[in-house]
Amino acid sequence: MKSLIRWGLTLGLVGSTLLGGVFAGSFPVLALSEQQIKDKLDSVPVYLITNDKGLPLSRTLPAQNGQQAGSVTGVYMSRKEALAFIKELQNAKKKDPKLEDMAKKLQVTAVPLGVIYQQLQQSKNQSNRLLFAFKPVDQEIKGALALLKASGQKIDQFKSVPVFAVRFASDKGYVPIQLGANKQQMIPLFLSKQDAQGLLNQVKPKFPTADIQVIDVDGVIKTLKDKNDPWLNQVQLVPSPESREYIKTLPRDNAPKPKTLPSK
Repeated sequence: MKSLIRWGLTLGLVGSTLLGGVFAGSFPVLALSEQQIKDKLDSVPVYLITNDKGLPLSRTLPAQNGQQAGSVTGVYMSRKEALAFIKELQNAKKKDPKLEDMAKKLQVTAVPLGVIYQQLQQSKNQSNRLLFAFKPVDQEIKGALALLKASGQKIDQFKSVPVFAVRFASDKGYVPIQLGANKQQMIPLFLSKQDAQGLLNQVKPKFPTADIQVIDVDGVIKTLKDKNDPWLNQVQLVPSPESREYIKTLPRDNAPKPKTLPSK
């Protein structure tokens, strides 16, 4: 989880941001490799509910055409919500002693989002594989829907994990920020509307037409995979405030390495 630790060392991101100029990358136009995409996704922790052996809690999917369709496990964007689900299971009245004992041993395991992506890529041609059902944070879904409706879009559901990007205007580029003593320039894609709003508030006095664009994590991954735009080298996913607080609790040295997720 070294990539997660790096975010732990750059907290206060939005509050101490130095705005850069309109982004004009000077990088060669090259598509990102699978490893580069994974590295970008690794900056975001996601949370699985696992048993005492570290295996994800999953349910078997119905067979299709006589063949086993694999299983599915929940991927929480909020550690608190994953813990709340475990507590709900443990407090439920159970008649089966085995299920009751199993619930007592459940825990929340954080893994980088890149590990989930890598697992999906490696098992995409397998029929009996582990699938992932993402559980977005309700507050972020509501925030995304509010922004979309305010922009004139008629939408009642948001079926993916929302991502928030700050633009100079609806027809202009994304707002970059500078980090660290060397003022490294990056384009943040926020998992939290609150963080995006913080950056927007800094931009508005100088760029009154600035706004927040709502995209989703699937669209981000597709763009990273398919596009050759040079600015993609500067894209960085920013974990939510809750996840950044969790990252601060991780030891900076000898950080726990996520176990390889099973394909069955």
